[in-house]
Amino acid sequence: MKSRSTGPALGGVEERWADYPQEDLYAWIRNSSSLIDAGHPRATELWNEWKPTVMQAFNELTDDDIASLLTYIQGVNDGTYPPQVAGTPGAEVTVEQNNNWIYYVVFGILSILALFLTRMISNLGRIVTKEETGVLQPSKTIVESLTSKSVISFLLFALVLIGGYTTVKNGIAWGRQQNYAPEQPIKFSHETHAGMQGIDCQYCHDGARRSKHAVIPAANTCMNCHSAVTKGSLHGTAEISKIYASVGFDPNTLKYIDNYENMSEDEIAKIYKKWIGDSYMSDAGVESLGREGERIVKEQWDGIVSSLTSDLKPSVYGPIPWTRIHNLPDHVYFNHAQHVSIGKVECQQCHGAVEEMEILEQYAPLSMGWCINCHRETEVQFVGNEYYNSYEKYHNELSDGSREKVTVEDIGGLECQKCHY
Repeated sequence: MKSRSTGPALGGVEERWADYPQEDLYAWIRNSSSLIDAGHPRATELWNEWKPTVMQAFNELTDDDIASLLTYIQGVNDGTYPPQVAGTPGAEVTVEQNNNWIYYVVFGILSILALFLTRMISNLGRIVTKEETGVLQPSKTIVESLTSKSVISFLLFALVLIGGYTTVKNGIAWGRQQNYAPEQPIKFSHETHAGMQGIDCQYCHDGARRSKHAVIPAANTCMNCHSAVTKGSLHGTAEISKIYASVGFDPNTLKYIDNYENMSEDEIAKIYKKWIGDSYMSDAGVESLGREGERIVKEQWDGIVSSLTSDLKPSVYGPIPWTRIHNLPDHVYFNHAQHVSIGKVECQQCHGAVEEMEILEQYAPLSMGWCINCHRETEVQFVGNEYYNSYEKYHNELSDGSREKVTVEDIGGLECQKCHY
């Protein structure tokens, strides 16, 4: 809202059009080309500044639509939208309560009760012995009760049971990475892109619908948007500059750099340090970097180098070294296209609510039992899916009412060779 990209900053647009009727601004937003052709002075001025970039027409927008858009834009520009959330000054802070203390209290009460019952049983035993022998045995101390043969035997049994369970459970989970959320070279937010911006998962992971692998998108996919969106909503220039450096895009000129792969690091640094510095001065409204600006420029450039280079990749130019999160064993065959395009499985079923994840993590255990249970429970979508036309028997049974549904298990989803051929 505040920075220039393929056109002037959106924030403050009403103020810049204050010399003209509101209808002119609305007409410009709907179809800028028509206003330019009509010779409108402000429209012509903007065209001369930004040509040959043509603003897309939105003839379907009503006056109410445009008014709402302008209100939203101005709110983002001056910081009044979105509303304050927990952690910001003046916002109501919601403290998440930890109720684990309840378990400790219950455990303490049960321990005291067990000790009380132990003492009671011991005393009853002494009374019975006196009636039989006429001799009253001395009462056991608490220490003697806790170190008795029966208590020690029970503790050893419990230790073996718990130890065996823990060993087997950890052995089964060996190599699994549920909740694994590594730090990535670029702080990419799925919450921002898939959630707030509503970008479909398959726009970036386009292999999911047509191949075995979902594929990690190349930086060129990022550039489809970020050749125009030059600053991030959370990190400003810090993270997007890493994308630019990896593909050789100069954000100062909005053009790709010729012979970029043969440039020295000092030459590359000069380009991106200028961009970071100019952006800082523009945002801060100052004419020189100063100590704070110089710190930010150095910090962001060092971040570019540390994120994009390594012993195996000495230059910032080249693919972004993402850290893989989801990884099945080599002896397991899994095909994304079969599940996404044929099975119509939603991405969230296996990967969780990715659109709510600021830092991506592995949602499911991806274990054999987890997959098998899914195949047992998941209903195959026969209707309108030509892939399943060969299962004539099941279609007939569904039609005559003798079968309510067909699961993946019914069509061979539990056969070993399907995943371990």
